[in-house]
Amino acid sequence: MSKEILINVEPQEKRVAVVSDGILEEFYIERPQDKTIVGNIYKGVIEAVVPSVGAAFVDIGLPKKGFLYLSEIESVYEPLENQGKKPASEFKKGQEVLVQVVKESFGTKGPRLSCHIGIAGRYLVLMPQNGANIGVSRRIDDDAERRRLKRILGEIKLSPGIGFIIRTAAMGRSKNELIRDVNFLIKLWRRLEKQIRKNKAPALIYEEYDLILRVIRDSFTDDVAKLAIDSAKEYFRIRRFIKSFLKHLLRKMEFYRGDDLFEDKDVERQINRIFENKVYLKSKAYIVIEATEGLVVIDVNSGGYTRKLGQEEAAFRVNCEAAAEIARQLILRDLGGIIVIDFIDMDKEEHRREVLNILKKSLRKDTAKYDILGISRFGLIEMTREHVHNTVQALSFHTCPYCQGKGRVKSPLTMSIYTLREIKKFLKRNKFPRQISVTLNPQVIDEVLNDKQSIRFIEKRFRTRINLISNPSLHVEEIEIT
Repeated sequence: MSKEILINVEPQEKRVAVVSDGILEEFYIERPQDKTIVGNIYKGVIEAVVPSVGAAFVDIGLPKKGFLYLSEIESVYEPLENQGKKPASEFKKGQEVLVQVVKESFGTKGPRLSCHIGIAGRYLVLMPQNGANIGVSRRIDDDAERRRLKRILGEIKLSPGIGFIIRTAAMGRSKNELIRDVNFLIKLWRRLEKQIRKNKAPALIYEEYDLILRVIRDSFTDDVAKLAIDSAKEYFRIRRFIKSFLKHLLRKMEFYRGDDLFEDKDVERQINRIFENKVYLKSKAYIVIEATEGLVVIDVNSGGYTRKLGQEEAAFRVNCEAAAEIARQLILRDLGGIIVIDFIDMDKEEHRREVLNILKKSLRKDTAKYDILGISRFGLIEMTREHVHNTVQALSFHTCPYCQGKGRVKSPLTMSIYTLREIKKFLKRNKFPRQISVTLNPQVIDEVLNDKQSIRFIEKRFRTRINLISNPSLHVEEIEIT
């Protein structure tokens, strides 16, 4: 499998695409005004404690207050009681606390915060308030490799009270590479400790890498054949970064001199398809993806699938193909929250299990946390997926000013019927005026005039004259009666 990381830089936007054999697998965008704060560390001030929801609202210097569970404060600060500090249960408004953003602001909700600080390096995550514990990523499923990595870190003399989590990228890495990462992260934390003592809350203590450096840190691995960048300035900045961490991968870097990197690599066309709610499969079956703020519903349809097979076998084949594509779309669109997948009904238990296994296997490369409950006899799968960043769709689109996000507007016929009702209400409230003017969208007026008899009936009953005024700029659902 040929894997490439493509980086396109424009003055208003940076875009990163991860492509495997020409197929878009991951896509990210970052704009100056929408730069993520996930991973940032702040020295904050508790603004309010709300025991009923077991949480505190923390001022970190941003427009929206951060949301922090009280249990997190207790788990980190409770051990300090013996040193004369307050227990978390006594934390009051005005108390300072060190927090890290773990989830972006969504809608009216502020950022989700955590007291469990984690600073990611290339192979390790430093946990400065986790004791001298060493954890290993669950994605490293080789027991021998897990033991080897834990043994290496156990041999390194670590600072008291500082723990580490070994990342998936550490698989196969040498002791020297891990030591280099440990030293870098400890030096960084020592600098941050000075910032914590020096700065008055609310204050930004540590800012996470920007999009490009994050992707390189997390995704530029030995299996990547090429890293192409179309900006000379970014090329040299990335080169300096790679020299510090990934010197052996420098030879895979390339400054792209063509006209349009994404167009030439056939990525632009694939990006445009991310925003469509219907995704067609090679078999001509398709899946429909409908996302709301907290729930994603995915429906599998046989569509134009024409192979002459029995109903059970046809459903099984379409579902297998759909399961792999659904996993890809979840990662590509970065969909999160509660996800319900409705596969085509299958009678055989082994078929249902195989579809579930394909979905799980395809999600192994997903870096977000997820949990799959299983598959029901009706072919329904319920799962959750971590929602950390705003989706590409949320960054690229805003709510339609015409339909206000409903995706539908009332038909002119429906509005004509509604208009007649509103006219009668208006005439009753205003004690039978001699005449009224009703301004409508032209399409609605056409429907009203198709039933002139109803207008005449109202005029006769209320002894009034109704003047219909056409206004093309008026919303189809809007009525103005004067």
